[in-house]
Amino acid sequence: MRLLRPGDEVIATHDLYGGAYRLFTQVVAAYGIHFHFVDLSDSAAIRQKLNARTRMIWMETPTNPTLKILDIRAVVEQVCGQHIWVAVDNTFASPYLQNPLELGADIVMHALTKYIAGHSDLLMGAVIVRDPELAERLAFIQNTCGAIPGPQDCFLTLRGIKTLALRMQRHCENGRAVAEFLAAHPAVQHVYWPGLEDHPGHVVAKAQMRDFGGMLSFRLVDDRVERALALMRRCRLFALAESLGGVESLIGHPVTMTHGSIPKAAREAVGITDSLIRLSVGIEDAEDLIADLEQALAGAH
Repeated sequence: MRLLRPGDEVIATHDLYGGAYRLFTQVVAAYGIHFHFVDLSDSAAIRQKLNARTRMIWMETPTNPTLKILDIRAVVEQVCGQHIWVAVDNTFASPYLQNPLELGADIVMHALTKYIAGHSDLLMGAVIVRDPELAERLAFIQNTCGAIPGPQDCFLTLRGIKTLALRMQRHCENGRAVAEFLAAHPAVQHVYWPGLEDHPGHVVAKAQMRDFGGMLSFRLVDDRVERALALMRRCRLFALAESLGGVESLIGHPVTMTHGSIPKAAREAVGITDSLIRLSVGIEDAEDLIADLEQALAGAH
């Protein structure tokens, strides 16, 4: 965001992590930068907002928390030659599953806290770019503003990344097992996981990702906050937490947690309803995870 100047405009995905939405609308916008939140899978919606002041496209794919898949190459092609940065938050996929720079993106961001470090014990991020000049600009901003990680966080990241491939393989296997179980459960109305063939982004995900990851969300038939909270309280292996990407399985409620800062109408427009529950499926035994969800769902229908 510090690359931008007053008067610049950003076109961002409307299905956005709540913390990013809060940063954009309540902090960055105060400096005269304007944000348009649109469905980035709709080329017409992008064209409608593009103008001479557009400086950046901000993407998540898969998105948080509805696991929407955006076609990175298609978005890049739409703004090619217009001096617009395409930035991709690649946290949900990790570099093991998806490499946006190879698909034409200019900037890739990772919350290293999540899959890359993998053990839920540090706070750190990374930005990766293709252009050396842009790298120099970002390094200058980083040094000037003091966004420098400490040695312990760096050590923990280096430790975690050694097992990234093994962990991601298990996350993907467990994610599939849990998603298929939930999709067949009578108390579950809908499952959001790009590995399911009926997911609207399945074909694109299959083309630009190596596998489909361990993040998924589901919505209950009884679409009430109370029902979702009761289910989460019954879980014993899935710990209640906002984070994701660690070796342990976590469960969260976007409406009251990660996306609570997004207005209700905006949340519901992208499918973040009262009973939507997000899972970060860990590397535990898949049968144990399914058994935990099964007993938690027992009172939900």
